Parts: sequence; structure tokens; C-alpha cells
Amino acid sequence: MEISEIIIAGDTPGVEWRLPVFRFKGRRPEAPRVYIQAALHANELPGTALSHFLLEKLRQANADGVILGDITVVPQANPIGSAQSHFGELQGRFDLGSRTNFNRDFPLISLGGRDNLLDDLDRHSAMDRLKRHLLRMALGADLVLDLHCDDEGMQYAYIDEAFWPEAADLAAALDMKAVFLSDGESSAFEEAVGHAWKNETEGRKKTALPGRLSVTVELRGTRDVYPETARKDAEGVWQFLLGRGVIAGPHTDLPTFAGKVVPLDNIEMIRAPEAGAILFHRDIGESVKAGDLVATIIARPGMPDGAVEVRAPQDGLIVTRVSTRFARRRSDLMKIACAQPSGAVRKPGTLEA
Repeated sequence: MEISEIIIAGDTPGVEWRLPVFRFKGRRPEAPRVYIQAALHANELPGTALSHFLLEKLRQANADGVILGDITVVPQANPIGSAQSHFGELQGRFDLGSRTNFNRDFPLISLGGRDNLLDDLDRHSAMDRLKRHLLRMALGADLVLDLHCDDEGMQYAYIDEAFWPEAADLAAALDMKAVFLSDGESSAFEEAVGHAWKNETEGRKKTALPGRLSVTVELRGTRDVYPETARKDAEGVWQFLLGRGVIAGPHTDLPTFAGKVVPLDNIEMIRAPEAGAILFHRDIGESVKAGDLVATIIARPGMPDGAVEVRAPQDGLIVTRVSTRFARRRSDLMKIACAQPSGAVRKPGTLEA
């Protein structure tokens, strides 16, 4: 095992960022190579907790000589975001200097451009240097897991259609309740990895990528950081690695994935029609029917017409909801996974900013 640090110069004098990287050398060059990172959104910590317990298991596996494929783990992928606190609250989703989402604007390159990602780094901001280092490490792997979480949510994932249904083993291993099939049309980290693989050969874009996987795993909600769930999730990743031949050893036969599988067009993004206090009537994990009352917005407290009802547009499964109890007009309230496409217009790419 090798523990190293990537040092990223800051954008102001006297500042630098340190990115710890754990690497395990596999015994078989033909075995799949793995890259796992957590907390790219620095306030999303279930993946960091998972990584802590997974690294315990990997250190023992390394001592036992059963690691077959190279494994790289970055348990806290965003030291810049971790240092951003505003009035005592961690601001880990957006870079406060550029107002850019830390999980957007990754370079969209062909795989052949990987070796040039670190050229002339002085031209780039600290945030973009960080993104280039992360992408370069990931493009040296075959299996890439980007560990995130939602606000309040069930266990689910964003998986490009190019990796499905082969990726059902990961969904089963992590006991996911839903998979959102993405379209590969954004500059988020996992889609930038997929973009490079799809464009490995100049002028020829692949639509299927057997043996490879780049996925955003949503590990429940931001407050679901507990030793029991972290150990359970680490065991799920462990079983996935055993099943894919990255680690040698006996493994549990995974059940068939039985959760919902829906394209992004079938996700109803429930938004607040007016600003006000949020009263939720339904919780994550519940199935709803079209017309069911899912929330009330108290827009004008005390007034006869002050409560605004929000109802489900169609049947579906509530996968996420916000933890805040005040909504701005048109702010997100819930994601409902449905069997039919949403009637709302959706831009290509990610569901949220």
C-alpha cells in the first residue's frame, strides 16, 4: 500500500491544498483496476465514512496478498470545499470563488488526452487543477465509483445507459432502491469519465462499454453518517469488488436487483409553486398515486388561502426530498421515479444544478 498526497497550489499567496490518495498494487495486470472517491461535494460525508471502513478491509487484504487489480481510494476528494464555511455552515457543493458546482465542468476529453490533463497547470485555478488530478486518476481505472449522497434520500445511483444492465451487480451489492439511467450529456465527474471512454478512438463513439463502469452512487442523505450504515456500505463495495475479480476470495451470491430502473426523463422533479414553509405529507420510500397530496406550502400564514397544495403528477416512488423546511419559489422538494416520462421539459444532462 502507498499513501501519498497531491499538493494543489491555491489561488492566493500562502495557500495550498493537500489531497490524500491511497493506492494498492494488484498482483494480476489483467484484473480490473478500480478508482473510488468520496466527498467531491465536501459536505456529503457518507462516502468518506464508507471509505474509512473499506480501507481497513483493503489493508488486511493487502497483507493477505489477495488484491488482484490496482485500487485507488480518495476518501476526501475536495479539500477546497472542506475549507469553505459561511456563518458556521460548511459550503461544500459550490466553489465560493467561481460559484461553480464542484461536480460540474470536468474536461470532456478523449481517453488519449489523459496524459495531457496535467500540462501547464499554472493556467488553471485551484479548483480546475483539482478536477484535472481527479479525472486523470479515474481514467487510469476500469471501474470508477464516485460516492455522493442526496439531501434526504434512499440508496440509489446515476448510471449511464452504456453500463446497464451490467452494473446491476453494484446496485444489488449496495442494496439500492432505484437506478436513474443518465444520458451522458453533462460535465459531471462520472459522465466525464464515460465521455473519455466512449471517445477512446478518434471519430468512433462507443455506445456500450462492457467491463467498465463509471457511476455516481447516492448513499442516502447528508445526515446518514453512522458506523452501522458505513460498515454495511463498505461491505457492499467489498462484495462488488470480489464479484468483479478485483479481490480474490469467497463472496456472497448477490440477489437480482429488484429496485426501480428509470431514465432521467421519468423523474418528476417536484418544485414549490410558491415560497413558504414546507409541510411534507409523504416520506422517502413511499409509493404515491397521481393526485396524491405530497406537500403543503404555507405561503401566507394565517390567511384563508395561505396554504398551497402540491400533488404528485403521476404514480411513482419518492426517492429523495429536501431536508430544509422553507422553500423559495420553484425550489426542489422531491424526486419521484415514475414508469412514464414527465410532462415537464428537461434539459439534457443532470437533474439539478
